[in-house]
Amino acid sequence: MKLATAHKHLTRFTALLLALALLAGAPVASLASGSTSSSTSGSSKKQKVSQDLKQKVLDALLGTHVSVLIQPSSSWSQNLDLAISSNGGSVKRSFKNFGARVVDLPTSAVDTLAARSDVGYVSMNRDLKLLGHVSLTTGADAARSMVPGTTLDGSGIGIAVLDSGIDSNHTAVNAHLQMSVDFTGEGRTDDPYGHGTHVAGLAAGSNNISSGAYEGIASGANVYNLRVLDSNGKGNTASLLNALDWVMTYRTTYNIRVVNMSLGTAAIDSYKTDVLCMAARRLVDAGVVVVAAAGNEGKNGSGQKVYGQIHSPGIEPSVITVGAANSFGTDSRADDGITTYSSRGPTRGFWTDDTGVKHYDNVIKPDVAAPGNKLLSAEAVNNYIVTQNPALDAGVSGSSAREMMYLSGTSMATPVVSGAAALVLQANPSLTPNMVKMILMYTAQPLAGFNQLEQGAGEINIEGAIRLAKAIRTDLNSSTPLNAPMLCSTCSVPTAQTSISGFSFAWSQGVIFDQTYGYGTNLITNYQKVYSQGVLLGDGTIESNGVLLGDGVLLGDGVLLGDNILIYADTDPSTMGISINEGTTFCANGVLLGDGVLLGDGVLLGDGVLLGDGVLLGDGVLLGDMLTQSKKALTSGDSGSVMKIVSDLPSAPGNLSATAYSNSQINLSWSDNSTNETGFSIERSTDGISFAQVGTVGAGVKTYSSTGLLAAKKYYYRVRAYSVSGNSAYSSTASATTKK
Repeated sequence: MKLATAHKHLTRFTALLLALALLAGAPVASLASGSTSSSTSGSSKKQKVSQDLKQKVLDALLGTHVSVLIQPSSSWSQNLDLAISSNGGSVKRSFKNFGARVVDLPTSAVDTLAARSDVGYVSMNRDLKLLGHVSLTTGADAARSMVPGTTLDGSGIGIAVLDSGIDSNHTAVNAHLQMSVDFTGEGRTDDPYGHGTHVAGLAAGSNNISSGAYEGIASGANVYNLRVLDSNGKGNTASLLNALDWVMTYRTTYNIRVVNMSLGTAAIDSYKTDVLCMAARRLVDAGVVVVAAAGNEGKNGSGQKVYGQIHSPGIEPSVITVGAANSFGTDSRADDGITTYSSRGPTRGFWTDDTGVKHYDNVIKPDVAAPGNKLLSAEAVNNYIVTQNPALDAGVSGSSAREMMYLSGTSMATPVVSGAAALVLQANPSLTPNMVKMILMYTAQPLAGFNQLEQGAGEINIEGAIRLAKAIRTDLNSSTPLNAPMLCSTCSVPTAQTSISGFSFAWSQGVIFDQTYGYGTNLITNYQKVYSQGVLLGDGTIESNGVLLGDGVLLGDGVLLGDNILIYADTDPSTMGISINEGTTFCANGVLLGDGVLLGDGVLLGDGVLLGDGVLLGDGVLLGDMLTQSKKALTSGDSGSVMKIVSDLPSAPGNLSATAYSNSQINLSWSDNSTNETGFSIERSTDGISFAQVGTVGAGVKTYSSTGLLAAKKYYYRVRAYSVSGNSAYSSTASATTKK
């Protein structure tokens, strides 16, 4: 396997790192001795209790119980049930497809159970939190119109939205909402909090509002509402696992090909033992594309960049982890950048050996970015978020079933990618989840001035993704040999450039492989075994003396591997052939394999703080500070222009009545169902079939007198509202006969 450049052999001593960091004036992260990455696992035994649960046990009063998740070392047994009950615990929930159990346990029994050989890992039942124009700027509009006579809108593809529920009465989402299931215990599937409806609208919202201005990415996809967050936007690991278990059971029945998780929990455990990551991996191995938010904790209260805050399950290598881009409300991508709040990699989940040494995962995340700042989407009726923040209501429509609201965050970027995945799968249903992920990364636009730990391969480009997906053979499978032709026999290599709203950009032409990246056209012309179902993209690399090399078994020759984390520096939109290996070195890639402390050009991450221990506490950044930043991102976003408000068509008037006043006059009255009309148009007919306008009245006026009529004659009337956006539907028809 070739290397992009000669890989520098780095010597890492904590004292030297500290000295370099101080000389550079960089804020210093935790440099505790003994920290190590997952690559230097040695032969030490892994501790089987998560770090936060250990602390909970230490702090607990006698008799305190805790909700935990116990993973068996192999399969669950009656002996384990007996051990739990004999230690004062009880199993609260089991799963059909996952081996873990939710257990209520005395804190005093945690270590006792963890010491058993039939117990693999014990962790907290952690709280979940929300991490939270589009179709045009992502290239979805261009993709839809690529092939005359065909419609790419996600039709036939199921998207499971695991969130706070969906308002089934909202026009944006009700047409394709197939099923709703509650996992919170509240016995409701609507969206009193307001997050899930907004997310569903971005992924699969209809084009029936404001002439399609707020159409979701995959507006024809089938949506499955799996409610895991309660009326306050809160949930836990157990409820999310329960929903993932449901998807695993019914994925084939309903053709659920995509799971959207615009939520997450603190990444404390290594992805190898994190129960959410393991469940997500099971789904990916079964053919489901899992898309998760990176998190909204990319800066601290001082506005300083923070690295290492990717959330679970976004730390899972098989998942497509999404960062938030700022499109500044424009369709052109020339000004796009990464939001300040979008969580940055690398992943900092870890496992601890018996000597107390932490082994960090240090996986490059996010994988891609998508627009996520101040996006307009469906507003659930009377939801908590907009009630507490009235300015988020966009005033698009006078009908609560058609209203839109602003929200920001990686929560909003995630459904954009989920919708994109649905379109890619509609274009080529034979693709594996790894191939979908590869396509989205390879065709992404690297954003100038941002490194791979901020944007992954770049901002997604649906137009390019669809072109590439259509060119890939539909008969590839796990038995396809390495380096076999990957494109169809009549297909040429797609031009690695896309133009959106007059701005042309080159694709990244690269793929993130866990702790490195590969690039080159061989990624799409020659079949790579890492694209098969049941393996990871990163499985094709091996470490040799701190250098990652292709293994020649899962990853073929001709795929170049990089050895640096890069800042994309190219700003010339006309430049062709830009690849993911171009840019300014930000952090030598080899350090991801080293001692868990990241060094870039002699500076500790160069421009920010690295949180050292995988929890929301570290480096002087308080938990409350990080939670505040995350919530602020949801409702405030970054500064700058927002999506343009396109007023919806006014709602049709209701309750039209006609009353004969005299032998030449009929009086009309109706109810005004809109708040955004310019006025009302009144039409009349003598046969109830052919109508003609006879008058208009202004906004808010609800009566009209029709005069100059013939005596003893029947007349028919209908009324509609009008505005600068167009006309409403007509009211029902009313009739009356003038007096003799």
